[in-house]
Amino acid sequence: MPGLPSRTTWTFLLLTFLAIWLAQDALLTFAPAIASAAQQPDENPAPAADVPAPAQAAPPPATPEESKPKQQSLLAFFFNALGIRYTVAFLVISFTFVAFLVMNILGLRRDSVCPRHLAEAFEANLNEKRFQEAFDLAKNDESMLGQMLAAGMQNLQQGYDKALDAMGQVGEDENMKLEHRLSFLSLVGSIAPMVGLLGTVDGMVQSFMVIAASDTQPKPSKLAEGISMALITTLVGLVLAIPAIIAFNLMKNRLSRLVMETGQTASNLMARFETMKK
Repeated sequence: MPGLPSRTTWTFLLLTFLAIWLAQDALLTFAPAIASAAQQPDENPAPAADVPAPAQAAPPPATPEESKPKQQSLLAFFFNALGIRYTVAFLVISFTFVAFLVMNILGLRRDSVCPRHLAEAFEANLNEKRFQEAFDLAKNDESMLGQMLAAGMQNLQQGYDKALDAMGQVGEDENMKLEHRLSFLSLVGSIAPMVGLLGTVDGMVQSFMVIAASDTQPKPSKLAEGISMALITTLVGLVLAIPAIIAFNLMKNRLSRLVMETGQTASNLMARFETMKK
């Protein structure tokens, strides 16, 4: 089974996200001052050369009805509304969701938890009284059923009850590993809307800052920047959270069924040793 990301990887991703967040804050703070300084006219402009009068009069400026609206793709609009910070945050959440979704789909297959071919081969070896071959077959299998059967046979010398206790302990450990990996889907379903809510508050704060800094009525386009951030971050957060929650609940039910089936199969295969005494 694939391993979980290390603590160093999560720390690196968190520090990278914070660095990008702070860099964009600095850029948003100093960009207006730099732009206004660049637009200031020169105090001593050079005298304009004599320009002959044009032969024809200049055409009148275009009316607002004649001006064409700016064309912008939906992807570009989403990127501009989210900004660098929330784009990176949602990309990290998206990659994490897809990675753990694939890991859980592969880990919760029947062949990975309770393979039928292992149960059939193990039972065939027991029927022919090839106990060592049965033990080696179970021990070399990485599935939950294989590990439970290997633990049971390894403790048969101490009695049938000890073998059942060992099988139960191994089953609980394997179940905990699967549930721990499955919980990351639930974590994505909880974090994604929280990041969206953070973007909502951030966007509304930016819109109110524009209103507070303007002595006159602010331009609607300036207010739309903060409002678009508020709405798009909420939308993307919900788009990521809803599939994560659905996948978590479906896979949790499947895990419960597979664990129950694995326990029943292991008990049935070891039932022939019930007459053994300590």
